[in-house]
Amino acid sequence: MNALSEQAGTARYAEDQSQRRNDHRNSWQRDRARILHSAAFRRLQNKTQVLSIGNNDFYRTRLTHSLEVAQIGTGIVGHLHTVKHAQNHCLPELNLIESLCLAHDIGHPPFGHGGEVALNYMMRDDGGFEGNAQTFRILTKLEPYTKNNGMNLTRRTLLGIMKYPCLLSQLQRQPLPPVAKSFRQLKVADWAPAKGVYDDDKHLYDWVLASVSEQDREQFVHSRDMGEQQHRKSSFKSLDCSIMELADDIAYGVHDLEDAIVMGIVNRHDWQEQVASAIADIKQCWLADEIGPLSVKLFSRHHYDQKDAIGSLVNAFITSISLQEQQRFGEPLLDLQARMDPPMAQALEVLKRFVLHYVIQTPEIEMVRFKGQQVVMELFQAFASDPMRLLPLNTRRRWQQAGEDGDSQARVIADYIAGMTDDYANRLFQTLF
Repeated sequence: MNALSEQAGTARYAEDQSQRRNDHRNSWQRDRARILHSAAFRRLQNKTQVLSIGNNDFYRTRLTHSLEVAQIGTGIVGHLHTVKHAQNHCLPELNLIESLCLAHDIGHPPFGHGGEVALNYMMRDDGGFEGNAQTFRILTKLEPYTKNNGMNLTRRTLLGIMKYPCLLSQLQRQPLPPVAKSFRQLKVADWAPAKGVYDDDKHLYDWVLASVSEQDREQFVHSRDMGEQQHRKSSFKSLDCSIMELADDIAYGVHDLEDAIVMGIVNRHDWQEQVASAIADIKQCWLADEIGPLSVKLFSRHHYDQKDAIGSLVNAFITSISLQEQQRFGEPLLDLQARMDPPMAQALEVLKRFVLHYVIQTPEIEMVRFKGQQVVMELFQAFASDPMRLLPLNTRRRWQQAGEDGDSQARVIADYIAGMTDDYANRLFQTLF
């Protein structure tokens, strides 16, 4: 098996005009710099991670979350290099894995999942909306590093960012749910989006996959049926993406938990009942033997004890990851996957479920999300009602040119709203209404 050739992996969709005098950086360093210096990345500092911005200055935003994911991602790659595997040469360079981790949330709209569902509902007849699809779109088209090709990143970086490498039209449940009588009656569960890539961006999606064999591609874009009234789900991802996704899961399960403990959202009793006892029952799990002492430190009054416990948890998850072959693809970058040992993966799942139920789905957080959802839908409706009057000049020009480049006018409005920070969307809402 030969890995994706360096020439194919470092290729860019558009000819790169940005060669600078005495610039000795490699392709991955350039990609990382483009992401790090982008406006889309900076906006993550004012986008909700789990807890709403503004009530407390301690907890994580999507920006600090992305930085932590990058740190964990490089830790995973470093660990995998220490574990002997014949295909270790296929592992991504640190600049490449950092690029994926820094960019993974760049397409998320204001107000987290509430904003995503709101935009998906408003785009229901125009190809839908989804945060990961928007990430791909920002990187390849919207971020003004180039005139028409976004950041013009390398093929391997774009392959790594595609967590769900299928077109949304192949995944979307049919028929769509009934339209809500009013925005306030919209049920989030009905309009959670399918996860994939916009059909609007098919030409770029095709280009990313053009370097793999037809047989590999047919298998790679396979999706599976999840049952009646459910979206289909993609089945595969690249090696680089599997590392980024594990880093994201660890950050979500451990660091969002830390926020909740420090802010007093979860208590020792709930932790003991829902997490510590469940992990203690997992057989052949290192964490099962250590969860008692770690629990004491997590709920200690001393921040240094909590930090030590959080660091131990992160390290435990990272060091339980290994490189595995699926033996399904000829291309190693598709066939190899970073996987966590099943007992530790089970422990991480317990943590993620706890964060979901005790932090994310609390009535207080859901109310904030509901409000954000209403703001997004009202803004979309306002702009769609009279775009020539209300859209800013740059966006208005794009709206007028829609159709020429394959985008619908609704997609241009969705792009504009998705790029807003929470604060900007709230201020605009106050101005208009």
